[in-house]
Amino acid sequence: MELAPGLHRIGNDLVAAHLVVTDEGITAIDAGLPGHWRDLVRELTAIGREPADIRGVVLTHGDSDHIGFAERLRRDHGVPVFVHAADAARARGEESSKPAWGGTRLGPLARFLAYSARKGGLRTTHVEQVVEVADGQVLDLPGAPEVLNLPGHSPGSIAVHVPEVSALFVGDALTTGHVLTGRQGPQPAPFTDDQATAAASLARLEPLQVDWVLPGHGAPWRGGVPQLLAAYRAAAG
Repeated sequence: MELAPGLHRIGNDLVAAHLVVTDEGITAIDAGLPGHWRDLVRELTAIGREPADIRGVVLTHGDSDHIGFAERLRRDHGVPVFVHAADAARARGEESSKPAWGGTRLGPLARFLAYSARKGGLRTTHVEQVVEVADGQVLDLPGAPEVLNLPGHSPGSIAVHVPEVSALFVGDALTTGHVLTGRQGPQPAPFTDDQATAAASLARLEPLQVDWVLPGHGAPWRGGVPQLLAAYRAAAG
């Protein structure tokens, strides 16, 4: 769906990936689950584009619900996949973590697991080759995305700042809709390796002025970064 001119979302509040669409091509931010491929193609067709128009996929981290169709784009269409060096092995499937789930509620948990299964979450295809990125790097991709390292959820967790569409893509550095409890609003994300580090990392986002903050799970946020972080800190206690 189109959120704003040049800014599109694939998926929904349970699992989302995003597209930055420019005249020069498209940058994908995250790749959702494998079954989001059909949603991607449908979205591209609606705007008169095709997978070959995607110039790169930037992963906010290497977890399975963010790398879904990345390898398919790389293998079949030659699209490079970018990930922070500290998460490269995770994206390739060479290592993983098993952080605590935390609190859960049966209804939201069942919805998340059912949706993930329906979208191919049980058949992860890892990325065979990645391009490693570093903090502060501005990538030579449509929209000139800037990499902001936010370790905590994973060692190589990043936010992606794209001023051209006034958007900040935060992956799982935080969530606005907890998939395991159903709680809404800015808050710590589940499946996080180190919650204390994740919370501390968010401080570097405070100066950013954007119209959109887009997490990998939960509704888009339009209330400004300071307000987002204030709500997050209140929820985190």
